[in-house]
Formats: sequence, structure tokens, C-alpha cells
Amino acid sequence: ELQQKVEETEMLKVELQMLETERVRLSLVEEKLMDVLQLLQQLRDLNISKRALGKILLSTLESCRDPQHGKAHLFEVLDTLYHELTACELLQSQPLEKAQSRQSLPNPLVISC
Repeated sequence: ELQQKVEETEMLKVELQMLETERVRLSLVEEKLMDVLQLLQQLRDLNISKRALGKILLSTLESCRDPQHGKAHLFEVLDTLYHELTACELLQSQPLEKAQSRQSLPNPLVISC
């Protein structure tokens, strides 16, 4: 009986470690998603054309074309999209103060279509 309790405890420790790993992964995805959404908000405020935004998105999807659809692929797509958006000429031409003030909007995640 004692051996069974020890085994159960070890199994629970492994499960807890797996949950913690997943929590960290989800936290990283959430942070990257927030960064991407803030960049999209800034570009919307700068009146980026739908065509330019579409080209950025298609470029991202093309560079991340991979038959795998795993969790790592999701983060790779978000990270690539983030880098594509930061390379956008509209953002590059903005002064630093404007870019920072736009990040302090009351709700930077509200993006109207």
C-alpha cells in the first residue's frame, strides 16, 4: 500500500510538471499574441491598406508552410507574423513617441473590421 502511494505521488508530480510546462507555453503564446495584436492596432491607426496587410499575412503563412500542425507551429506562425509586422514600412517611419503612446491605449485589443 505504501509503495502504491509512492507511485501515485510520483505520477502526480509528473502530471504537475507537465501542467506547469503547458502553462508556460500558453503564457508565451499569449504574450506573442498580445504583441501581434498591438502591432495590428498600430497599423490600423496608421491606415494600412487591406492589400498591404494581406501581403504581410500571406507572406507569413507562406514562410511557415509546414505539414505539422503542432503547438510549436502555432508559436512559429505568431512569431513570424510579429516579425513581418514590425518590418512594415509604416511602423518604421513612425517616431518612437507615437509608437509608444499607441501602446498605452485604453484597450489595444479592440480592432474594428
